Amino acid sequence: MRNVFLFSTVSLIALASVASAETIVVSATRTPEPLSVTGSAMSVITADDLATRQTAVLSDALAATPGVTAVRNGGVGQTTSILIRGAEAGQTLVLVDGIRINDPSSTTGFALMGDVLANGLDRVEVLRGPQSTLYGSDAIGGVINLITARGGDNTLKLSAEAGSLDTVHLNAAASGTVSTLEYGAAANFYNTNSISAADVRNGNKEADGYHHVGATGNVRWNASDAISVDARLTYTRARDSFDGYPPPAYNFSDTHQYGDNELLAVYGGVNAALLGGRFTNRLSVSHSDSDRKTFDTVEDFWAKGGATRIEYQGGFKLDAANELSFGFEDQRTSLATQSQYDAKATRGSNRIDGFYGQWQSTIADTLTLTGGARFDHDREFGDHTSFKLNAAWQATSTTTLRANFGNGFKAPSLYQLYSVYSNPVTALKPETAMGWEAGIDQRLGTWSASLTYFERRTSNQIDFFSCYGVTSSACTLRASQGGYYYNIARSRAKGIEVGVAGALTDSVKLSVNYTNLTDSNRATGLQLARRPHDSVNGTLTWAALEDLSLGASLGYVGNRFDDAGHFTKLKARAELALLGSYTIAKGLELFGRVENVTDNRDETVASYGTMGRTFYAGVRAKL
Repeated sequence: MRNVFLFSTVSLIALASVASAETIVVSATRTPEPLSVTGSAMSVITADDLATRQTAVLSDALAATPGVTAVRNGGVGQTTSILIRGAEAGQTLVLVDGIRINDPSSTTGFALMGDVLANGLDRVEVLRGPQSTLYGSDAIGGVINLITARGGDNTLKLSAEAGSLDTVHLNAAASGTVSTLEYGAAANFYNTNSISAADVRNGNKEADGYHHVGATGNVRWNASDAISVDARLTYTRARDSFDGYPPPAYNFSDTHQYGDNELLAVYGGVNAALLGGRFTNRLSVSHSDSDRKTFDTVEDFWAKGGATRIEYQGGFKLDAANELSFGFEDQRTSLATQSQYDAKATRGSNRIDGFYGQWQSTIADTLTLTGGARFDHDREFGDHTSFKLNAAWQATSTTTLRANFGNGFKAPSLYQLYSVYSNPVTALKPETAMGWEAGIDQRLGTWSASLTYFERRTSNQIDFFSCYGVTSSACTLRASQGGYYYNIARSRAKGIEVGVAGALTDSVKLSVNYTNLTDSNRATGLQLARRPHDSVNGTLTWAALEDLSLGASLGYVGNRFDDAGHFTKLKARAELALLGSYTIAKGLELFGRVENVTDNRDETVASYGTMGRTFYAGVRAKL
């Protein structure tokens, strides 16, 4: 079946392709560029895409893009991992308006994607493959860049929905321009009783609810034609109930545990465009604080993380065909955490300084070459050099060939460095990766299609070594902890990403993508845990009447294993959703959806429950 689907999709590529204006992105080169010249495989999720799919939780939209796997331990709000091309969760960098929201207090430095809802967004850019040349540490798998709406016509958007599991979701977002001030702001409230985190089919009936409030702000003051000042903010506070391993059996089952997560991140920057706009400059400072606690009748765990980042980015256009980008970054992170089992709190900090440069040149208006290099100095592990080479050739007005080759690295997390599980004998090295990809984008009329082959090899991956049954000097020093972190794992990811989108008729639109991923442990040859070999996503929309729109979305993930040793197999799983909206007056719309129409309860994580069939309806207004 996999080969038949791939053949059919590739056949469509020969016939299909793109319509519309050129897509402008910023993540690939850190400057606004047409996607067709970046040489990179990217997905752009627009505000219209999110509205059409009625997306509440951003990870649902990310999971529908090529090369991305979302793993959630239960219902909405539970621990959620985003794996790009099979990379670990902590190997993907997540930004909101340029602010890193990866949590320095988490075990691997991953972002808390379970607490990221879709509100006030202009678009989301998903950049796949190693990206350390421009972004430094944490970008082995790729970069997810959330960009909120700002400026333009003064607009107010309001929405309210309710549905199954006592779910209530409220959104408000405003953006526009007042004199020399561009602004954008959004706030949201989400509340659900949800489902049991431990699978209800195993006798667990206690609902594990989720409660969330969040806000973003994005303001730019244009002091003159050349100088502007930015201020940005993102804030979330969430409470999630979860399950554990209660005595006396210590099996995974219902408990009364819950957690509180809070994140505040702020950004301030000054921009200067000199020499008639040819010489651009940006100097900024950003800071984030995370505060996590868990409770089991009393507080039994807390973790605080902080990150302060100073950045300078410059750009100089020598002429219309040649552009130089360069910059400096100083990042300081801190960690403090303690559980009820720790005699004292774990504390640690680190500093990384990075310098980078990138040259982009267009030859004969059709071939764009981009090359960059970066030098990072880490206080803990020393120096690291990164590089990236990109090429994009617009072979015809409708065909673009692209390729890139580069590397990435991830510094050991503060928890891996300073916790009681730190390596007592050997200093941890950074995880490193080397990757390349080649692809084609084809456009024809209202259709667009893309095909990408990719490969990545990761070395020095950090894993946990269990001292059970092992006698060694390191295990003697970590006898009470039972193990420690060490550099050993090596993995290889390779595969194909295919996407096709366009209009079947004047009223019917279709988009579909397929990912074929082989992501294996190079020591054992086994597929890594929870990575499906095949995944398919599709969305079909039908403008049935002038004011009525109907649609459906389908997500499929193939067989995979829950563990690295392939002891527990997870079934292939398909999930269908039905969507509809009706405009009752200008700027006023009713909408509704049915998720998981077939009530598929197959587990996506062993022993954890999955959301069954649910119904939601609401109203949204644009003023």
